[in-house]
Amino acid sequence: MKLQDYAKKEGVKYFMISFTDLFGVQRAKLVPAQVIEEMQEEGAGFAGFASWLDMTPAHPDMLAIPDANSVIQLPWKKEVAWLAGDCVMDGNIVKQAPRNVLQTAIKRAAKSNYRVKTGIEAEFFLLLPDGSEISDPYDNAEKPCYDQQALMRRYDVIAEICDYLLELGWGPYQNDHEDANGQFEMNFEFDDALKTADKHSFFKFMVKSVAEKHGLRATFMPKPIQRLTGNGCHAHISVWDTSGKNNVFSDTKSDLGLSKEGHYFLGGIVNHAKGMTAITNPTVNSYKRINAPRTLSGASWAPNTVTWTANNRTHMIRVPGPGRFELRLPDGATNPYLLQAAIISAGLNGMDTKADPGSRSDVNMYEDQDAIKSAEKLPLNLLDAIRAFNDDNELKQSLGMEFSDAFIKLKMQEWESYVAHFSDWEKQNTLDV
Repeated sequence: MKLQDYAKKEGVKYFMISFTDLFGVQRAKLVPAQVIEEMQEEGAGFAGFASWLDMTPAHPDMLAIPDANSVIQLPWKKEVAWLAGDCVMDGNIVKQAPRNVLQTAIKRAAKSNYRVKTGIEAEFFLLLPDGSEISDPYDNAEKPCYDQQALMRRYDVIAEICDYLLELGWGPYQNDHEDANGQFEMNFEFDDALKTADKHSFFKFMVKSVAEKHGLRATFMPKPIQRLTGNGCHAHISVWDTSGKNNVFSDTKSDLGLSKEGHYFLGGIVNHAKGMTAITNPTVNSYKRINAPRTLSGASWAPNTVTWTANNRTHMIRVPGPGRFELRLPDGATNPYLLQAAIISAGLNGMDTKADPGSRSDVNMYEDQDAIKSAEKLPLNLLDAIRAFNDDNELKQSLGMEFSDAFIKLKMQEWESYVAHFSDWEKQNTLDV
């Protein structure tokens, strides 16, 4: 598709050519429609060092070549259209760029005649503009999940976003107030992994933009309010043949409706879970969610052990229905592209080796102390997660060593910055020693 023709047809004045860096930050240039033909061919220029990529000021220009298939006209500002860009440098793909990492994983799946399809549940809070507290002072119930009064007090924001999802054809099917005060979730249909990642990226941008329009601040931060449930980003996963019509994970003769291929894929995620956590839960704050004490509502709704189950939300993975499973580990800070790449890479490794996920457990993993003690634990903090990823050579190689080395390097710098920070807690607890 020629973007110049698209602009004329849809009345687009500007294109926002966007890429997502290693830390999940979206970067963009606003390009007039009059020059989009040149940009479609050559790409928009960026200095990679100016974002979270492992580059220096001495590196040449990094070009984000827009993928015309990703174009989304902003429903709230129709004269602008968003485009996901594929990063190249000196004529070669930038192997550490997250969208490129995902596309490499998708190509690997295609070689085995597989198409990975996923859906995500991206939870978010609506806060005061300064981010200090939730925006609705009346949203204070001990168990606020599905609270219809609180949902309707934020009707203007939620309905506007859902109207846009309908307009975009994403198939939204439910919106709800989530388990924390001030927290919401909006669900739309699953799709091929790259399309889901692009939608996930745009969804975060759209939610934040609409919230700002209403004088609020939306955040996907894993644990923005200490006493409340955190923001998860649950992923629903299935594998299909290349036609997209036959679900490889589906087996009506299995007790859970999950085929042996599905069990192998699940086994790959179980085996790589600790290493994956650096990607699915990539911030210092992430570990305030997955290792949280009991929250105000009574449950964190987040795993801290490597277990799987049938339809039981207290485990890291659940199989809620035939032909798919849900990974409940990721949080709101996860990079939309790296999340999908990690899922595909770990799962395909499992299929290649016929990985055994181990016995399923149907106990309450929030309360069964024997099961909690015996289960393999997820990392306790970001440093443990980075080390676990660094130790998982198979996963690193599957994702690409250029990416893996860059990711580990920058995340270690982030951790070192965090531990160098002098906190009030230190003074309060150490001043009198």
